[in-house]
Amino acid sequence: MKSKYFIGLLAAGLTAVSIMTVGCVGNRTQRPALAGYEEAPDPHPADSAAWAGVEGVRVGFADVDTRYPLGGPLPRLEAEWHGDAWRGERIHTQLLVGTAVRIDDVRVETGALKGPQGRIPASAVQVGRVRYVLSDRLNAEGFGYGITPELHAEASLSADAIDPETGGAVEAHTLRPFWLTVEVPHTAPAGTYTGCVTVRADGERFRLPFSVQVSERTLPEPAQQRFYLDLWQNPFSVARYHGVEPWSEEHFAAMKPYMELLARAGQRAVTVSMIHDPWRGQTHDIYRSMIRWVKHADGSWSYDYDIFDRWVGFMERLGIDRTINCYTMVPWNNRFYYYDEAAGCDTVLVAKTGTPEFEAHWRPMLRDFARHLRATGRFDRTAIAMDERPLEDMLSVIRLVRSVDPEFRISLAGSYHEELAHEIYDYCIAWNETWPDEVREARLSAGLPTTFYTCCIEGHPNTFTFSPSAEAAWMGWYAAAKGLSGYLRWAYNCWPEDALRDARFGTWSSGDTFLVYPGPRSSIRFERLVEGIQAYEKVLVLQEEFRRDGRTREADALREMLEEFDAAALADSGAAAIIARANNRIRNF
Repeated sequence: MKSKYFIGLLAAGLTAVSIMTVGCVGNRTQRPALAGYEEAPDPHPADSAAWAGVEGVRVGFADVDTRYPLGGPLPRLEAEWHGDAWRGERIHTQLLVGTAVRIDDVRVETGALKGPQGRIPASAVQVGRVRYVLSDRLNAEGFGYGITPELHAEASLSADAIDPETGGAVEAHTLRPFWLTVEVPHTAPAGTYTGCVTVRADGERFRLPFSVQVSERTLPEPAQQRFYLDLWQNPFSVARYHGVEPWSEEHFAAMKPYMELLARAGQRAVTVSMIHDPWRGQTHDIYRSMIRWVKHADGSWSYDYDIFDRWVGFMERLGIDRTINCYTMVPWNNRFYYYDEAAGCDTVLVAKTGTPEFEAHWRPMLRDFARHLRATGRFDRTAIAMDERPLEDMLSVIRLVRSVDPEFRISLAGSYHEELAHEIYDYCIAWNETWPDEVREARLSAGLPTTFYTCCIEGHPNTFTFSPSAEAAWMGWYAAAKGLSGYLRWAYNCWPEDALRDARFGTWSSGDTFLVYPGPRSSIRFERLVEGIQAYEKVLVLQEEFRRDGRTREADALREMLEEFDAAALADSGAAAIIARANNRIRNF
């Protein structure tokens, strides 16, 4: 999903209606390495002068908000770390290994944390090696699109991927960050828990103590959280990277850890491609249709929902079962692929919204799709989904859908239109647009997902590989401040050709198309996004607590704190400073 600024480019050169035969519609098949890979060479290698006065190996805790350059310089390091958490919360920090000499092997070890009345088990304390990936930057105007070949050529390494494997060499005059995560059990008694991280570097051993102060308050389990997270999934990227046949048992096995990671973050929606290539090939791995469309020789149609049912059922079993968003009736190039039985080949219809040919193509499908969804018990959770479509196209599609079945749900990620405010079930608008208060409140009262998104347009806030990592956490705080249901980002795992080494893709800033890495490997961006979702849940818990107990002074202070989460404050102070102040207030409530 790209911005509204591209809409005018998409239908260029197309007639209102045309039909053509096509060859096999498949995906690229290259399979880069998944394990034991080497990072790309640093385009800006370390300057030995920056390491003057540094001898041997230095180890310590570092600022969680900083993406440290591979070549240094060595920052100030802390000997200890102290964290605060609610029960059920996942918190994190960074530690750094900086060295003036080559280290053949670094190992980082953790164990259980001991508290006054119990332990946080070792399995809840994890460390990952932060990996560097080639990244570009924003364009000259400060946007994340229109990235030119010249900007691609100016690439630098950015610290982002989190590799579960902590071992490996560290070259001289370089930094190696490690990401420490503590996931506090929901049943942990309140109190202070202590432990340490042990770093082994070619025979040397460093012990770094840390503690976690666990609150008496508890976060809900991810399945019970109210934040509406919608990160669009791409099963076809997983198939390519793992070298498996799409929709085989091996494919589902490969997808499971990625989608479990997503479910634990609180994902609510399943991404379905109901047609082939709904986004005009703007991803490295094209979305194929999960429904097979067949036009028979007598002019009738049939639809095979086998893949759709298997994919949706797979996600439901993982707990991602709130909404099934089916893209799209209005693709970016007005192309609709199907198998023509009479011609004996795949065929494409090019038809614009509102034409008789468009309606003739969609009416029988919608009728049959509604029948199938009702038969499988999924009708009330399924939406016909569009993104960034013009108002006139949306109104035309809604009229068609409602004429077939008035109970069909519609989903839209795009601009706010008053005419659509009460027609759309799952409505997501750009972060810098504004929901009218009365509309927002009416939608929330009706239980309708009412969210915001960022895409390639925004320089800040965003989730590019080079974005300040606190901006990913800022998304959850912003949703709480504006009284919204949650957040949408158009791509969870639309990986470029070699995502583990090079995050650049097309004319969009690096990382625009994905938030996690093949492996699966999480990322600093993704972990910070989860941090913001947890903050959203904290705000809801506190609002309810203060209202229930009549604590108006604390309620007013909480509301005042949230007012800082706006565009002006972000530009002035930056996300990290705003979040730090908010966390201090939360800690003292």
